[in-house]
Amino acid sequence: MMDAALKVVFQLALLLALSPLFTGLIRLLKARLQMRRGPDLAQPYREIYKLLRKGMVIPETASWLFSATPYVVFVATLLAGLMVPMIVADIPIGLFGGVLAVVYLLGLARFFLALGGLDAGSPFGGLGSSREMTISALAEPTLMLAIFTVAIGAGSTSLAEIAKAAIGQQWHFLVPSQVLAAAALFIVLIAETGRIPVDNPATHLELTMIHEAMILEYSGPYLALLEWGASIKQLLLMTLLINVFWPFGLPSAWSLAGILGGLGWLLLKLALLSGGIVLVETANAKMRLFRVPELMAVGFVLGGLALVSTFIL
Repeated sequence: MMDAALKVVFQLALLLALSPLFTGLIRLLKARLQMRRGPDLAQPYREIYKLLRKGMVIPETASWLFSATPYVVFVATLLAGLMVPMIVADIPIGLFGGVLAVVYLLGLARFFLALGGLDAGSPFGGLGSSREMTISALAEPTLMLAIFTVAIGAGSTSLAEIAKAAIGQQWHFLVPSQVLAAAALFIVLIAETGRIPVDNPATHLELTMIHEAMILEYSGPYLALLEWGASIKQLLLMTLLINVFWPFGLPSAWSLAGILGGLGWLLLKLALLSGGIVLVETANAKMRLFRVPELMAVGFVLGGLALVSTFIL
């Protein structure tokens, strides 16, 4: 058995170390699928290191909100990551909240990020903030509907209890309600991480950018924290999807063998999910902005059908 503080430190290290890795993996796979060489897996680490060493340019119109936003976003996302089962179903700080706490922490980070985009006084920041809040209005309810579908079967909103219940009923990932909920959560993953067809993280065009518009005025260590926080959020949502709906290889308790096995399975499942994200991005074009709510509405309907089907089937 591991001490509680050691569990927190271990999962914290995993979040910090693995999040840039899978950001780099998605970029690499996407480039190779498009017959390009692309950056290597270590490029996101180099970018964060470079930004941490650079100076900052802060707009004269910015208030304390501009400076506080990177820290709030980074810390809130990290805390949410500590409430998600990664390599073991027994999460480090599960007593402090379940799925609602994760949603609220991500919502807090989004709220401050939108305020930071507005606070700089840039028209692009306001544009990105308004678009982000429009998308989140449907993304958050869809996320809760998808998780509540499996929470009903587990009899708890604690992600640890949900993961433990999923381990004992792994065949349930073929149940229609589970398939619908997983599809809804995948749409949320695409939207929340700003990927095609919702957003294009590789461009800075004012007609398309959402997340990039909000952080356009940030530089140096502030930008490093925001980019690192975005990678952690992506890893968090990917881990939530695979370990709640596909818990193969996830041990119930902390042990040396369980940690090693859980880490191996986590890396394998994350790599497969990264490949799925790349296929979706490559096979689809960027949507027009007014069509994005339609996609989010599809995710909301799928989540609602998943929740209703748990009572019918």
